[in-house]
Amino acid sequence: MDATDTGGRAWALGFQQSWDRQQEWYMPDREERFRVMLDMVEAFVGTEPRVLDLACGTGSITARLLDRFPDATSTGIDLDPALLTIARGTFEGDERVGFVEADLKDPDWPALLPYDTYDAVLTATALHWLRTDALDDLYGRLAGLVRHGGVFMNADHMPDDTTPRINAAERIQRHARMGRAQTDGALDWAEWWTRAAKDPVLATPTARRFEIYGAHADGDMPPASWHARTLLTHGFDEARAVWCSPSDTLLLALK
Repeated sequence: MDATDTGGRAWALGFQQSWDRQQEWYMPDREERFRVMLDMVEAFVGTEPRVLDLACGTGSITARLLDRFPDATSTGIDLDPALLTIARGTFEGDERVGFVEADLKDPDWPALLPYDTYDAVLTATALHWLRTDALDDLYGRLAGLVRHGGVFMNADHMPDDTTPRINAAERIQRHARMGRAQTDGALDWAEWWTRAAKDPVLATPTARRFEIYGAHADGDMPPASWHARTLLTHGFDEARAVWCSPSDTLLLALK
């Protein structure tokens, strides 16, 4: 069986939902950041946006986008073959959605997209996989993809090293909560991928995924001020946080 066989969409939805639950173990306020992200999409570009779902993974942002804005369109781009298998299965037959497999560190990836510009470029909990030099380059390319009046939003880990006591207290509290959830059966990152590797559909793309990425990110997590300053340098007109938790930030840049 593959993800497009009869019943394949149900298979893909099941894995997408299990991915969401695994991510929520780390970020219990995940849905809140998505809500604010889509609030800002509506505020700036309306309810029929053309969206680039950057480092889309299983398509979590795209799913919420289309639930809220049925007339939206989305292009998902990612390099992870396992997560893209789930995403393609989830949205099989939906003409509003397309996917591109590409490395965001490759300077030519924008040429693979079906459109020259987008109303909104959205990403969540993904770009911390990049080093700051690669992220700087990426932000420069995004400045050319977001139309005038459009927005870029990045929801990710953006810790502030100037507040070590606050950071330490938040970390202790978060790990205690995660421990309780794991006792109740929540899967962590490694356990989710172990299950994916045993699935008949995902086994091969999961093996390829670990050949590409290794065990986990080897990137950087600069503070929100760095993201805002870098986006302004690359030609965005305004940039600031529009939502934050004790550890994460949703940063919006307006073109």
